[in-house]
Amino acid sequence: MFDLKKKISFPLFLSLTLLLGGCWSKRELNELAIAVAIGVDKVGDQYEVSVQVVNPSEIASKQPSTNRTPVSTYHAKGKSIFEAIRRMTTVTPRKIYFSHIQVMIIGEDLAEAGISETLDFFARDHEIRKDFYIVVSNESTAKEILGIITPIEKVPANKMYNSLESSETAWASTNTVDLDELVNSLGKKEKSSVLSTITIQGNPDIGVDQMNIEKIDSPVKLQYLGIAVFKQDKLIGLLNEDESKGYNFLKDKVKSTIEVISCPDGGELSTELINAKTKIKGKIKNGVPLIDISVKVTQNVAEVDCNIDLTKEEIIEQIDKEASELIKKKIQKTLDTLQKDYKADVLEFDEVIHRADYKEWRKIKNDWVQLFPDLKVNVSVDVHTRGLGTKLNSTLHDSKE
Repeated sequence: MFDLKKKISFPLFLSLTLLLGGCWSKRELNELAIAVAIGVDKVGDQYEVSVQVVNPSEIASKQPSTNRTPVSTYHAKGKSIFEAIRRMTTVTPRKIYFSHIQVMIIGEDLAEAGISETLDFFARDHEIRKDFYIVVSNESTAKEILGIITPIEKVPANKMYNSLESSETAWASTNTVDLDELVNSLGKKEKSSVLSTITIQGNPDIGVDQMNIEKIDSPVKLQYLGIAVFKQDKLIGLLNEDESKGYNFLKDKVKSTIEVISCPDGGELSTELINAKTKIKGKIKNGVPLIDISVKVTQNVAEVDCNIDLTKEEIIEQIDKEASELIKKKIQKTLDTLQKDYKADVLEFDEVIHRADYKEWRKIKNDWVQLFPDLKVNVSVDVHTRGLGTKLNSTLHDSKE
């Protein structure tokens, strides 16, 4: 079945399922509860599964909003995820349909214990799509995350899905990872991977109430924080915002982001990165592995809050230099954290060396875990400013002329 969540909006899909009989009979639709998000926590020696399902009549209705929430969340425990889901039928009014899951939340405690066994059911079940995004809760449970009512988006799962994509595209501090990607990463020898983290900003007890979205500034929100690092399928630590950006630079996943540069005489200047390309090369020299990283960035000047003359070539060169140093600093901090603190090769440098020199790689591959923390990595960053916007100079500079 084609990807409805990418081709048409979810509300339109629900409307079509109500109106058209070609794909669904009335009896079939009335027997199904469409799941859009699922969360898994570890509680003692059991799994607790939480499922967010939509209320089709509330989503598709053009009538004024009623007191009914657009989604409901159900919970059940079991020794296995399959058992918990089946036990959920004792509380759900309909059979849960999992083919339209958009987001899966893994509880922090479960992530620290190991996630390979958790993923087995989802990878194995033929009714579940494999292209939903997976994230990790931070300082909260998956159950609590799925209980938060979000503003603007009627369906919280839509908020989580859209926010993850937009933050990756425009801010570069998150990473979209679907089930297939995660299973493939954990299937490799090192079993290292990354997932974005999500947390609750505010009091979770308030966030479950409809009043949370009745105020202009909702007191409780869901927010992505950065990237979680996994080693041997276990959560071992987090990358902060700058380190997460550095990771995305290293993985050639930066589509756009912002850099704020200090001006020579005070004030700040903001640039928008509009293109970034990272190339990673490996080699083995005298038995020692080496990595060379080249990052080329194109940016535009987006905002100027200082007295600076953008008509001068040397000023533009200085902006490029400052931006290059900021990006290189982020990348270097990411490398230090991954190599020294976490000792996790989530950047897959082992594969880079393997491809570069297979014969020499065979001699050192069994020692890679010991070699990685001290691996020499050379980083070069080249930034080029292309555009200055519709105004050539800053307002502050013009006013002083």
